[in-house]
Amino acid sequence: MKTYNYTVFFEPLSEGGYNVVVPAIPEICTLGETLEEARTMAEDAIRCYLESATALGETIPKDMTLAREPIKESLSITLKVV
Repeated sequence: MKTYNYTVFFEPLSEGGYNVVVPAIPEICTLGETLEEARTMAEDAIRCYLESATALGETIPKDMTLAREPIKESLSITLKVV
């Protein structure tokens, strides 16, 4: 049995819950009402993807090395009163 590791992002949603993003496997689309549920859903989605890719003889993607960098940008707005 081979073990695969993937970076997963849990994006909080304004209406509650979490959207799950797996950069190395963009086909994955899942979410959860709680962080724990989102984590379980991510694990299940990754497992399903890997099982399907293996059965079809597709290449299993490697995890991506991601860079994170905040970018600060200023915007000056002039309001016109009519």
